[in-house]
Amino acid sequence: MVNDQMVNKPLMALVTGASSGIGLQYATQLARDYHCDLLLVSNQEEELNRVAQDLAAQYGVKTIARYADLSRPDAAETLHGWCREHGLVIDILINNAGVFFFNPYCETSMKRIELMLNLHMITVAKLCRLFGEDMLARELTAEEQKQRINGRKRKKGYILNMSSMSAWMAMPGIQTYNATKAFIYNFSKSLWYEFYPQGVNITVMTPGAVDTGLFGLAPNLRRLAVNLTVSIPPEKLVKRALKKLFQGKKADMPGVINWLSTPLLKHTPDWLLRLAMRYVGKYQK
Repeated sequence: MVNDQMVNKPLMALVTGASSGIGLQYATQLARDYHCDLLLVSNQEEELNRVAQDLAAQYGVKTIARYADLSRPDAAETLHGWCREHGLVIDILINNAGVFFFNPYCETSMKRIELMLNLHMITVAKLCRLFGEDMLARELTAEEQKQRINGRKRKKGYILNMSSMSAWMAMPGIQTYNATKAFIYNFSKSLWYEFYPQGVNITVMTPGAVDTGLFGLAPNLRRLAVNLTVSIPPEKLVKRALKKLFQGKKADMPGVINWLSTPLLKHTPDWLLRLAMRYVGKYQK
């Protein structure tokens, strides 16, 4: 059992992008391994409702499906207000929702650019501000102070943000994606210094390739990437991420190869980037 001691009232976890991929894994493992109740948020309403029903039936936790377009400028305020209106206290915030596209910048519509900027930066920053303030102001009861998670005393709150190894890349075609991931990385690390001494853990994960459909790779290339350990299965990533979150780790990058190669990304020669720009797109579906 992952939790050494559970209080009567389970922790409530809010997971964005919970209807598929990495978000679904966060929801599953929080329910299965940590016995958390779940507020699941996604813009895929039908899939989200099905996930909520399945997790509640399998693991006996309370699940709430909340359809929302988190790319809207006011999405964070709306979601936070809805939680307050319904008396939901969020103990764990998983900012996982994201999009990816490979496109020359001037061939990308303004709508898609705004969507990514809002979803990856504006909404994440606002959710951390709104729910973070609630967590910082919280006073744990005597029973809650006795609770231990992965052998460590329970904190007032937990926030996990998903960045990417691409935060260190100046890569044509994903210029908006990697810039937003760099924001998430530096923003989260800065918040750690503010939140951690006040009893709120905040962790940012910077994985390399993850074996989901987000990047649009063909199935045979996805299998090859996993076999070569270039890509990591989402269930393995999430298990590690939650462990680091409850340990209070500031930032984490899974994979020795990724860790070793990160310094090289800052010094990638221009000719190699131009070559990548020419060929990467054709390997997508």
